[in-house]
Amino acid sequence: MNHELAIVIISFNTRELTLACLRSIFEQTAPGSFRVVVYDNASSDGSADAIAAEFGRRVDLTRSDVNHGFAKANNLVVATLGEEWVLLLNPDTLIYDRAIDRLLEFAKSTPRYAIFGGRTVFPDGSLNIASCWGRITPWSLFCRASGLAAALHTSEIFNPEGMGAWKRDSVREVDIVVGCFLLIRREHWNALGGFDASFWMYGEEADLCLRARRLGLRAVIQPQATIMHLVGASFGNRADKMMLVAKAKSTLVRRHWSVPARWWGLLMLWLWAFGRRTITGLLGVLGVPGFDRRAAVWREIWGRRRDWLAGYPHG
Repeated sequence: MNHELAIVIISFNTRELTLACLRSIFEQTAPGSFRVVVYDNASSDGSADAIAAEFGRRVDLTRSDVNHGFAKANNLVVATLGEEWVLLLNPDTLIYDRAIDRLLEFAKSTPRYAIFGGRTVFPDGSLNIASCWGRITPWSLFCRASGLAAALHTSEIFNPEGMGAWKRDSVREVDIVVGCFLLIRREHWNALGGFDASFWMYGEEADLCLRARRLGLRAVIQPQATIMHLVGASFGNRADKMMLVAKAKSTLVRRHWSVPARWWGLLMLWLWAFGRRTITGLLGVLGVPGFDRRAAVWREIWGRRRDWLAGYPHG
């Protein structure tokens, strides 16, 4: 059967979440219009066997013996596809109210955009702003390092990456659509060369969208396409997750900024980590509940700063 859409899911140790995600896709998406491709990144929790047992031939399943990371695994899958449209979908998501159909319909009717995302919520229905972001800039990193972004998070001036108080409830052009729910024409994906596989996880979609913007390809959010997204379900160690986030940001600074701006950006990232380490450490010493654990996380991040400040080497 010929399909117009391929839904790509990269699975890693999220067995029950992945199964729930797949069920929601088949329940909430028009039959015959899509196929689902799951690439299991060497999970150790029986994910691949469970997917095969429940869904059989309804899902194209690849079992990898190696964890390639998010970016490279997506590249490997999309390189095999023939569908016109590709939807990248995280396994820790649930599809609500025909979200995939809605997003595809919007994309086909709005050809001036090339990258499409929707609205994400947490399991309790509250807004999860992490469906999209503003790009990092010298000003945005200063606001983050100084604490202004956190203190004035509803301000688009002082929290430009979070886009202030915007509730993701209107159609809006954005700098970055997050890879948890990202729709793109395969021809545009191919023109961009897909993700930069040197990113392991986090930052690869920001890099893709920034490269797309240089080619005149824009990204947009359609709020009527709503999904639930847990965020970071495959990570048990918060320090490891934050390390990857910091490494992605330093890589974006190194690759997308001019040399003078680059030094400023790396300094702001250094100050951001130093400030968090200092503040959480002080509050932990003072016995403020919960800050002993936060302090331990930030001590580890600070101790590994040489690694993440260096960014990813070019692949």
